[in-house]
Amino acid sequence: MGIINYYNISHAEVFVFDDFLIKQVKEGVKIDLEETEELKLILEEHFKNKKMAYISNRVTSYSVNPLVYKEVEKMSNLVAIAVIPNDLKMRQSAEFEKQFFNKPFEIFNNLTDAINWVEKIV
Repeated sequence: MGIINYYNISHAEVFVFDDFLIKQVKEGVKIDLEETEELKLILEEHFKNKKMAYISNRVTSYSVNPLVYKEVEKMSNLVAIAVIPNDLKMRQSAEFEKQFFNKPFEIFNNLTDAINWVEKIV
């Protein structure tokens, strides 16, 4: 399960592994369709024609336009999203966002549990 690549893109740090990636968004960012396009490029490079999962490790405070999930859902190789919120407010936001994504979407208390879950899904 060693890391394959690391990206420090405009709005986040992205850690790419064999079957999943971990994204840590930078403080104060608003995730919208533009940021989704940046992520799509990474997915196409590393996971073309291969199932994968997305882990959002929410170590900073930022906002997400929930309509992004409808766009992300169109990525056929993305099979699941795991979110690790840092506090109650982030957990509540993730619960709200979950309503906009019609694939497996779970919220975890730690990164280890999230990784174990996505490895089972993929």
